[in-house]
Amino acid sequence: LGYMPAMTMAFRAKDPRDLQRLRAGQEIVFRLSVAPDDSWIDQIAPTGRKRAVTPTSAAPPPSAPAQNPLYYYKFTNELGQAVSLSDFQGQALAITFFFTRCPLPNFCPRLSRNFAAVCAKFATLPNAPTNWHLLSVTFDPQFDTPAVLRAYAAEYHYNSNRWSFLTGPSDKIAALARLSGVRYQAAGQLFDHNFRTLVIDAANRLQTTIPVVGDLSDALVAELGKGAAVRPPAPPAADPAGNKTRSDASYGRGNHW
Repeated sequence: LGYMPAMTMAFRAKDPRDLQRLRAGQEIVFRLSVAPDDSWIDQIAPTGRKRAVTPTSAAPPPSAPAQNPLYYYKFTNELGQAVSLSDFQGQALAITFFFTRCPLPNFCPRLSRNFAAVCAKFATLPNAPTNWHLLSVTFDPQFDTPAVLRAYAAEYHYNSNRWSFLTGPSDKIAALARLSGVRYQAAGQLFDHNFRTLVIDAANRLQTTIPVVGDLSDALVAELGKGAAVRPPAPPAADPAGNKTRSDASYGRGNHW
């Protein structure tokens, strides 16, 4: 009791057969077990009470606007440096959203372990591409300051040349999350949220979205390798008004992230 506040969250049953006797709307009690690298529920039992089931609509897919309005916005990384998505032009990006206080090892920590594994696998891959980068964006900016992110990153033995942790104003984080199809809501000091890991190719196009958590490292290595091989667009220029523009005619066709 008191491990975390009440929220809507998906749990993994240790024995899936325990779920076969349950019905929609049944209220249940269960035991949550948390190990260093996993969590699960067991001892699942109906209470005898029922609750009305409210249908939920599927989350909208992430949008692919002609120009990401936050492409040039300066977020702040774990080193306290100003960083924008445009800084990684010509690189394949993997982007995910998390918060450092997540207590379940197979949720946000699993996403971070995926990125750590991606770095390790690329380091040993013959002829591995060099134009790729990982971005972990916190949706808990009030707590996840650059110092907190830096300490968290160190736990995963990260390489800042390959992996950045970003924070920023709450409204900008929310806007970037919305563009990425990420939904989150505060629940005390924790968050109820879905999962999205995006891969953006070297031409700044949304290549794929992975809406689940789990061991995604092999898939991410493959997707980043494919995205890194894409020919990048021409570099941006500044128009007379000082606004960033694209010199390639393809930009603005709706397939750039």
